[in-house]
Formats: sequence, structure tokens, C-alpha cells
Amino acid sequence: MHSAINKIHAILEQLDQQAIQIDQQNKQSKSHKIIQENDIFSEALFNTHSDLFHPYIVEVKSKTDELSRLLDAKKNNLAHSRLLIIEQQISALRNALNSNGALHKEPEQRLVAMKARRYKKAAQAVMQSSHNLHNKLNETFEFERRLLEMIKDREIQRQNVTVKQSQQLSGEILALHQRLGRCRQAISKLEREIAQSEKF
Repeated sequence: MHSAINKIHAILEQLDQQAIQIDQQNKQSKSHKIIQENDIFSEALFNTHSDLFHPYIVEVKSKTDELSRLLDAKKNNLAHSRLLIIEQQISALRNALNSNGALHKEPEQRLVAMKARRYKKAAQAVMQSSHNLHNKLNETFEFERRLLEMIKDREIQRQNVTVKQSQQLSGEILALHQRLGRCRQAISKLEREIAQSEKF
């Protein structure tokens, strides 16, 4: 029976090497973050709680040591029961280690879907921003048109008034030209912002 114990230890060492390698890969995998902190196995099969494989191997090694002590104490019924559990755990570990890729496939798909949703949301935000900028640009163009009309009206009025009234209108025209200058600066700024947003 001790030869069986040695065989179990050899199997566990082999599985442990595989587990450590896969655990390292999983830690670097973005999709693993979605399922991390979730136990790999149920409580019915393992007492360990982990999203890594190595701690489960440690548990089986501990149970194998207990099996060895039970055999030395001639407690064959308990030893047989412990051996059945160890066999189930090793089988479960082998299957899980071999299907690690499949275990992460669904989270990988969820990660891709999440990225797609984020991109769509960002694109919609940019489109909305661009739409708002175009509306604002149209409003500013309309404001520019009204300012030009007001300047033109006062230029016409100034031709048929007294000197005092002409001076007053000249002051108004100057103020309107200043507003027109600020308006055109705003138009240039909006056009640059629209060009920048449409690069997305």
C-alpha cells in the first residue's frame, strides 16, 4: 500500500508543477480577473477556497499524509475512505487543469463584450459631443449673422443723422465689432473642437 502512497505523491508533484504554471498564466490573464475570488471546486469536494489550483494540491498532499498515518495505524476502513476522497480530488484536479482554457473562455467572451460595450458607449458619447458642437456652431453662425446685420443697420442710420447721433452710433458699431470679433474666435474654436472630435 505504501507503494500506492508513493505513486500518489508522484502524481501530485506532477500536477503541482502544472498547477503552478497555470496559476501564473491565469494571474496574467485579463479574463481571469472576472472569475477571480471564485472557488474552482465546490465545498463538497474540497475544504480549500481559492481561485488558484496550487492550494487544492496542498490539500490533497495533506490528505495523502493522513492516509499514510492511517495505514501505519492499521485503520484500514478509514484509510479506504480517505483514499476514495483522494482519488476523486485528483480526478477533479486533472480535469480542471486540462480544461483551464475552457474555464476562461466564457469570461474571455464576457471581457470582449464588455470592451465592445465600452467602445460603443465612448463612440456614442463622442458622436453626441460632436452633434452638440455642431448645434453650438450653427447657433454661433446665426449670432454672427445678426451682429453683421446690426452693424449694417447702424452704418446706414449714421448716414442720415446729426453729428452727436453719428458719434453715438459709431460707439455702438465699435462695440458690435468687438462682439463680432469674439463671436468669430468662438467659431474658430468650435471648428477646431469638431475636427478633433471627428478624428475618433
